[in-house]
Amino acid sequence: MSAGVSLDCLQTPALLLDVGRLEHNVREMADLCHTHGKALRPHVKSHKTIEIAARQRQLGAVGLTAAKLGEAEVFADAGFDDLFICYPLVGAGKLRRLMMLAQRVRVSTIVDDVDAATELAAAARAAETTIEVLLKIDLGMHRVGVAEPQVDRLAHAVATLSGLSLRGVCIHEGETYGEPDPAQRRTLARERVGRLVEIAERLRRQGLAIDVVSSGATPAVRDVVDIDGLTELRPGNYVFYDAMQAGLGVVPEDRCALSVLATVVSRAGEGRAIIDAGAKALTLDRGVHGLELLEGYGRPRSRSDVTITALSEEHGWLLVAPGSDLRVGDRLEIVPNHACAVVDNFDGLTLVERGAPAGEWSVAARGRMT
Repeated sequence: MSAGVSLDCLQTPALLLDVGRLEHNVREMADLCHTHGKALRPHVKSHKTIEIAARQRQLGAVGLTAAKLGEAEVFADAGFDDLFICYPLVGAGKLRRLMMLAQRVRVSTIVDDVDAATELAAAARAAETTIEVLLKIDLGMHRVGVAEPQVDRLAHAVATLSGLSLRGVCIHEGETYGEPDPAQRRTLARERVGRLVEIAERLRRQGLAIDVVSSGATPAVRDVVDIDGLTELRPGNYVFYDAMQAGLGVVPEDRCALSVLATVVSRAGEGRAIIDAGAKALTLDRGVHGLELLEGYGRPRSRSDVTITALSEEHGWLLVAPGSDLRVGDRLEIVPNHACAVVDNFDGLTLVERGAPAGEWSVAARGRMT
């Protein structure tokens, strides 16, 4: 962007990315994993951006994690050749796409069901390829994953399926998002990952080749990175952090690299105002995995006199403290509650350096839901 351009020139709502904070966050995670001998396979659903993934790879990421096939396809097109789709792939259409992707790059995925694994294996054989898989295990989150008592049965069934190569085990310890006490969160995270390591060791004793033991949740990374037997970490949100992570005490708010710039468009009523960023910009997320520790729908930076109390599609409703000098036309920089969900609402990121716009990056995998 031209010299002298300021954030005041941007039309709002705009998605801002502080380059210095981003670099600090991605480098710190890379260094943490390197120090403890853990592979880093970051989750791209958080940023969906080629440039950020490229920086993660430069700093040592062994590959990328995606939630959806569409995301993986975008990153394969951009030259990333080791992709893990950590989501159940069900149905003939998605299996065809997976096999097409496997012709181009190294791709792996998860299984948590014998019937689904059998269909995946059949598709791989028909395509004359082999798909590497990890067993997704449910150790308490109760979302996706095979229940712990059924792990051994599933592991041996998968190991016998021609077309699949059982490579390891994985969890998402998302329960850590629901524990605001740092000490209890650490205990919870270490218990979950410890059980995962024990499962991997048990399967190895049964003659199964379990090379990858993988976990992934940003709030838990520092608590589990030193656990022997854990081989890989898959955090995603750490590139940005957000109001949720700050509320949990994972990082201070000034580490949050992503924000939404909004404009006050109305002060029609006493004690209230409206901004031009609503649910389509900030999302209605008040707490991932059920946690309710956030006040409002994002944290306005340097404005303790306003709270975002409600969102309609295109309007953000502000509660304004008595005596506030907030006026129509004022700009608010809002740290979102959940950065990963917000990114998918925008076509691009405006890069910010020293408080001024410094370029743009496309959200290349925006809207890739299948």
